[in-house]
Amino acid sequence: MSYLSLAAVTAALLLFIWIGLRARQPDTGLDDYITARNSQGAQALGLSFLASGMGGWILFAPPEVGALVGPVALAGYAVGAALPFIVLAFCGPAIRRALPEGRSIGEFAQACFGGGVRRWVALISLLYMSCFLIAELTAIGAITGMLSDINPALVIVGVALATLVYTVWGGLRASLMTDRWQAWMLLGLLLVVGYVALQRLPHIDTSAPMPGIPADAALGVALTLVIAVTAANLFHQGYWQRVWAAEDASALGKGALLGGITTVLVVALVGGMAILTVMSGADIGSPPIPFFAMLSDAPAWLSLLALLLALSLVASSVDTLQNAIASLAVTEKKGLSIVAARWFTVVLMVPVVLIALQGISVLRLFLIADLLCATAVVPVLLGLWSRMTPLAAIAGSVAGLIGAVLPGWVASASLSQGILIASFPGGVPSLGPFVGALLASTLVSLLVATLAPRRASVELHR
Repeated sequence: MSYLSLAAVTAALLLFIWIGLRARQPDTGLDDYITARNSQGAQALGLSFLASGMGGWILFAPPEVGALVGPVALAGYAVGAALPFIVLAFCGPAIRRALPEGRSIGEFAQACFGGGVRRWVALISLLYMSCFLIAELTAIGAITGMLSDINPALVIVGVALATLVYTVWGGLRASLMTDRWQAWMLLGLLLVVGYVALQRLPHIDTSAPMPGIPADAALGVALTLVIAVTAANLFHQGYWQRVWAAEDASALGKGALLGGITTVLVVALVGGMAILTVMSGADIGSPPIPFFAMLSDAPAWLSLLALLLALSLVASSVDTLQNAIASLAVTEKKGLSIVAARWFTVVLMVPVVLIALQGISVLRLFLIADLLCATAVVPVLLGLWSRMTPLAAIAGSVAGLIGAVLPGWVASASLSQGILIASFPGGVPSLGPFVGALLASTLVSLLVATLAPRRASVELHR
């Protein structure tokens, strides 16, 4: 079976390469390479938002949240995963009008607040996307080890190389084209794998209580997930690229809404399967892996389909992140050529792959990156408000950092303990730092912007 699995994985990766390379435009310029400007309709964008936002993480995190914390927290996770698309659906058209030739979140920050805020925003974006890349490649290695006899390192390296081939050569258009195929592929495979796996579970006792924790605690987890996932994904350069890839503002709005709705459904479906697995009395393992618990003692063909599902999920997010990082490099380093952008992406993938091969958990690093995003997301988005100033954005971001530490500082009466709590020891998400970051950054930004005179040179509002 290992030879069949290896052949299937290889065939899928070669298919993605073929699709991606066919999307390449001859004699494409640097701008088209990183934005595919004004080329994508609503359906193409919706499928791209779905595929690029999904990843191997949906086979781990939503099932675990659903199985251990319950449906309330799962709903928070689903909303958090989709909310960035909803925000872009409503804010994206205004961003396009303000920056018709824009290419990145950094340029948006530059237009609103100047170079200092831009560099900070770009650093946060790069940190978050690097964590995302490492997590995705680590996930496909772990899934390969669970579902087949293939050496996980082969698949990690294979996914990294295959996605590099078509994203480095074809740019954003290649990623957008493969997203469409990968979106339909992951939806079909998810339905088949989920349906067959659920049929094989022990009898599901519908009268049994759903898994979960007390409602107030579950609500706290849900709010934490909504804030963390939304704030982080709004710094995902791949999503910002699609703002300008849309044919027009209408296509962007419809496409982002389609991506958001389908994302909610997919996350809820995967998490709901985990809840049913627990209600059946099946052993979900320790540490819990409810989705893969459904596949215990499954026939080899079902495990192979699950592996292909994971491969599609990971490839669709990895290629988006690779091109997004190249785009960020081009927009932050003036004068960078297409060739240099391609080599930058290749070189960056070397340490990413090396870390992913270690098989370590990156959850704590992910949470810290999410929290950094939460300290700056509101000040950045307030750039659409005509009264917002660079001073207000900087003050709000600094206040967000202090606000992240403040809840633990007050609770423990120790600054060092507050900092430790805000770094999520044990990789356990907690609501306090995120709420503190959001409230402090929002209140200070609004206060400073209201009291301080607006700087006339803010180009976005001219």
